[in-house]
Amino acid sequence: MTNYNNKYKKSDHLFLLIQTLSKSEKRNFRIYANRIKKNKTAKFMELFDIMIKMEFYNERKILKNIHNIKKEQLSNMKAHLYKQILISLKKKLQNTIENHDIKIREYLDFSKILYNKGLYIQSLKLLGKAKIIAKYYESNTILLELIEFEKMIESQHITRSLYTRSGELSLESKELIEKIQYNNTLSNLSLELYGLYLKVGYVRNEKDKIFIETYFRTNLPKFDVDKLNFYEKLFLYQAQVWYHYIRQDFILCYRSSSKWVELFHNYKKSKKIAPVSYLKGYHHLLDTLFYLNHYSKFIHVLKQFEKEVKNGEILINGNTKILIFMYTYTNRINKHYMEGSFSEGVKKIIPSLFVEFRKVYNQLDSHYIMILYYKIACLYFGSGDNENTIRYLSKIIENKKVKLRQDLQCFARLLHLIACYESGRDENMDQKIESTYKFFIKMNDWYFVQKKIIHFFKNLGNIYPHQIKNQFKKLRDKLVKYYDHPYEKRTFLYLDIISWINSKIENKSIELITKEKFVKNNIKK
Repeated sequence: MTNYNNKYKKSDHLFLLIQTLSKSEKRNFRIYANRIKKNKTAKFMELFDIMIKMEFYNERKILKNIHNIKKEQLSNMKAHLYKQILISLKKKLQNTIENHDIKIREYLDFSKILYNKGLYIQSLKLLGKAKIIAKYYESNTILLELIEFEKMIESQHITRSLYTRSGELSLESKELIEKIQYNNTLSNLSLELYGLYLKVGYVRNEKDKIFIETYFRTNLPKFDVDKLNFYEKLFLYQAQVWYHYIRQDFILCYRSSSKWVELFHNYKKSKKIAPVSYLKGYHHLLDTLFYLNHYSKFIHVLKQFEKEVKNGEILINGNTKILIFMYTYTNRINKHYMEGSFSEGVKKIIPSLFVEFRKVYNQLDSHYIMILYYKIACLYFGSGDNENTIRYLSKIIENKKVKLRQDLQCFARLLHLIACYESGRDENMDQKIESTYKFFIKMNDWYFVQKKIIHFFKNLGNIYPHQIKNQFKKLRDKLVKYYDHPYEKRTFLYLDIISWINSKIENKSIELITKEKFVKNNIKK
């Protein structure tokens, strides 16, 4: 696979924007730009044509192909092209249901134009139309802005509605402010919990647990779920999901994520209005089913998700395209983890994954890329391909953003150590062990399971070949005691370390061990 990190290092905002344009959007831009005859030969259109054909940003190529342009002029030309593309995109989106807020803003702009001309009644009529849309879509922040402007017109100018509307507007504004404050409290709580998860991951000890529980109780406002509107329920379920997820309470996490998805089924119009939130709800539902190892339910929800995507029930735009890619492939990989069909997963998923990966790479943030690399590495590890396992784990280890997903970086190093051992890359093994040990200490992630695995590798050099199997048995006996430990179990969520140990004891592949476990568990169920 190409090293995308280097390939797109010099990308700029205009290039990235052009890369996201669909064929119809490019065509619409040309129509919009060419409405003025002189634009057909304008240099910014030359720039557009050149950048469309580029695989990666190359300033030298641009300057070479556009005649009579100096380097210092290019910046202004790019800024002009960027603005013109955004205007053409805005015009295309104005009448679409998923961009109702643009329509509201248009009414507000027209209303202000009429107000400045002294046409107060006409201005109020347009505000009324905007308010109907805002109320329908529960766009309370914009609605408050509309009401405040309406209040200003009513308070400064004598209109026919002054005496009947002044008290109504005052009450409407007050109630709306209270709603917005309540909404913000829930959305802030959800966002802050998500931020904590990105930084640290799951709770690691009693101190973490007390902190997160106290924080959640303190910041969660009182509520009657039957009186909450759509967005209030959405932010409540989001906050609950992150809270239970961080605490590794996957049963309660499943309940909240189920309510999250069900909410969209009850408010069908919201699938088009807030498609990103709908996709995230699906992802958390699938994720918790994976961690609960509930295979039949997981498969049912995954099929339902993929069916909705295929049938166009989920809006496709730049944001949803990325999430659909991530959630589709991570959960398809998870399916193969559960079944133990790692080799099949490598053959079926990896080729198409990288085809789609190339299309969205520029828009993926470091967090998504790291998750994807870890999933790919684990799939290769399960299939017995340690070289590719090391390759993709190295991409995580070399990531300089150590403050992002510290937990993932820690366990990537642990799996890297195991893969190096498995592949026979035991040169400088002591150095690799020491480096992994220091990183766990640095990240304050040094717990029993990690300690025992590191100590096991440290002592391997002192063990005779015929004693190794016995040492693996001892390691397994020590670790299985912590499989359901409140804090130690988090290691097993990242690494199926027990299956790996069993493969060494029974002299079988990890794939076969996992398949046998899968069959056994599903026969029981």
